[in-house]
Amino acid sequence: MRDEHRDLNRRWWDERVPIHTASEFYDIEAFKAGGTTLCPFELEEVGDVAGERLLHLQCHFGLDTLSWARRGASVVGLDFSKPAIEAANRLASETVLDGTFVAADLYDAEAALGGERFDIVYTGLGALNWLPDRRRWAQIVGSLLTDRGFLYLAEFHPFTDVFADDDLTVDEGYFHDPSGVRIEDDGGTYADLSAATAHNATHEWRHPVAEVIEVVLASGLTLELFHEHDYTLFQRWPHLELDPDAIEAGELYRQPAGTPRLPLMYSLRAGRHTA
Repeated sequence: MRDEHRDLNRRWWDERVPIHTASEFYDIEAFKAGGTTLCPFELEEVGDVAGERLLHLQCHFGLDTLSWARRGASVVGLDFSKPAIEAANRLASETVLDGTFVAADLYDAEAALGGERFDIVYTGLGALNWLPDRRRWAQIVGSLLTDRGFLYLAEFHPFTDVFADDDLTVDEGYFHDPSGVRIEDDGGTYADLSAATAHNATHEWRHPVAEVIEVVLASGLTLELFHEHDYTLFQRWPHLELDPDAIEAGELYRQPAGTPRLPLMYSLRAGRHTA
């Protein structure tokens, strides 16, 4: 990632940390009361994490990371935003959960983590679009795993990015452009659209699913599962409908009944399986 792209994105995230930590969207108080931010399919596909050492790459201010700690893992979170890491360490202290957080760029993770290797490397929703080099990302993930460790990834499906914001009109290409795209918005953030913000530009990249799987396999891992999900966690288009039967899973949005189902999220697990 060129320095100007990384710095542009870091300024965007740094400014939004206090907005996110105060937002109803993230609802820190509900988390402190014992809640989790993980999707049911993540819990099922990762399985029992009690006693495992888990690394969360691009952890923001640590809610997902500490949700794994609440299930018994010893966790480390890494993010390039220092304000996010400071907020995450405060939250770990306040909740007395087994988590520590490190401020570093993902591409510097090996050095920042002192060569430690982990049983599980986890990356959550909305992470890959910030990374220009998926092959190097996969190599770093592989280097951070123990001999029997695995990567678990959950992500919004890049298929949805080809469509316009208001309907299913095809608006963008699907495949990766190494140069990425600069995105300018009117301010605010997904957690609070009305928030006043000064840094409103980002630089992002699209990573087709097949190419993500390709680099994961090329890093020496073996694919254990790959699932596409026909729902998402936000109203990606105005016509998506809230699933009334998904109360325990939180707010899930789907295509209206009787309309074609679309892949809106995906997940994969890949392990080293060294003899």
